[in-house]
Amino acid sequence: MRGQPIGAPTGVGPDPAHEPDLAHHGDAEVGEGLVDLAVNVRTAPMPAWLAEPITASLADLARYPDPAPARAAVAARHGRPPAEVLLTAGAAEGFVLLAQALRGVRRPVVVHPQFTEPEAALRAAGHQVERVLLDPADGFRLDPARVPADADLVMIGNPTNPTSVLHPAADLAALARPGRVLVVDEAFADTTAAPGVPGEPESLAARRDLPGLLVVRSLTKTWGLAGLRIGYLLGTAPLLDRLTAVQPLWAVSTPALAAAAACAGPAAVQAERAIAARLAADRDHLVARLSALPGVRVAGRPASAFVLVQLPGAAAVRAALRERGWAVRRGDTFPGLGPDWLRIAVRDLATTDAFTEVLAQILEA
Repeated sequence: MRGQPIGAPTGVGPDPAHEPDLAHHGDAEVGEGLVDLAVNVRTAPMPAWLAEPITASLADLARYPDPAPARAAVAARHGRPPAEVLLTAGAAEGFVLLAQALRGVRRPVVVHPQFTEPEAALRAAGHQVERVLLDPADGFRLDPARVPADADLVMIGNPTNPTSVLHPAADLAALARPGRVLVVDEAFADTTAAPGVPGEPESLAARRDLPGLLVVRSLTKTWGLAGLRIGYLLGTAPLLDRLTAVQPLWAVSTPALAAAAACAGPAAVQAERAIAARLAADRDHLVARLSALPGVRVAGRPASAFVLVQLPGAAAVRAALRERGWAVRRGDTFPGLGPDWLRIAVRDLATTDAFTEVLAQILEA
């Protein structure tokens, strides 16, 4: 049935009387005096090669923003012509542009659990959205055959928020076909790493041979730029032209454009790889500590800057953590999850040790 969840494993489909709050995000969990494990934004000091061009751009605010240099820099990073890059005020704006520009699609499908803004933007634009709910028993892995063959818009994250699952690029590529727009949200692609694999494993950002592919990227996570709002879309020029037609003029500010150009440079790419490698070690430590706790199950094989866990009474545990100074992300606002899920951001080893010690005390009590 159109507009209803489809392909849901037994017992997983959302209850119509308790539909998830798609507008809830991790920043709502953070409060004064709490250690933030709810927001997946890195908060390390900004490097000079990024801070300096942003600061210098403030002297040029009297002129309207010129996206051409940043657009060329992003295009060069991904081996594309500039016409295949659209800069946006954060990745979230890209989902709104998609929902507005693609009003003619007949059967939009969103693969869940994932970031809720894609579906929220579609619904706000009047689309009747269907869901494919991935199975937690299978580690939330994608089976391309579960996506309806006649879906003409498919949206999926990779790595997926909140599951931290990194789907094989071949499985995502199998979803591309003529007459379909395939949107892959790679907001966290730069957080992934694999031994012996250069660059971002399983990314489709450089693929120009897949029909209808549109890749969404964000610069706010690794570089702590959530307040600056900068992201971009990668796709064919005709498809991006449709989105440009509904984008407000000068949507991306001059400081954000300066950040985009800097983050596309060789120094940034090299730094991202080093950060992703350190993150992998910190993530392994968090997973090991969580897995040792009674009743805590880590979902799938985490590959990004956060870990999804299932434990009985997660809502009460989250409240107890807040009382002791820790903020984590509730999972029940993501379609396909429920009240027994929490998302936890990966932090340094000392923070992880302190957090898991408190969590152990709560579980014992």
